[in-house]
Amino acid sequence: MFLRDISSIEAVNWGNGTSVRLLTKADNMGFTVCHTVVNRGTESKLQYRRHREACYCIKGQGKVVSADGQTVLEVLPGSLYVLDQHDAHHLIADPEEDLHLVSVFNPPLDGTEHHQLDAAGYSQY
Repeated sequence: MFLRDISSIEAVNWGNGTSVRLLTKADNMGFTVCHTVVNRGTESKLQYRRHREACYCIKGQGKVVSADGQTVLEVLPGSLYVLDQHDAHHLIADPEEDLHLVSVFNPPLDGTEHHQLDAAGYSQY
């Protein structure tokens, strides 16, 4: 059993926000838990080909849009979105305030991953 406080962990800048990796692969729990902040007004093209991700919104709002634009999920406090098929998607934060998520990854992240957010394609870990 252990306790970890968010203030004791340095946030990782992932390109359009920050991620505090509260649990990583080194903790041997089989999953990662992050407090992810998506900067207001940003759009991130993402696709996790080696991980599945679930995100629970605790503050702010935004959208998750499938790569083909056919699926649009409104993200609000209290909602959970799940990327269960390694879905290519656009994560869009509302222009008025940052979007705060609790993100869970399986398999776990090492904790040092960074996105390559550019026009070349969907960034991944």
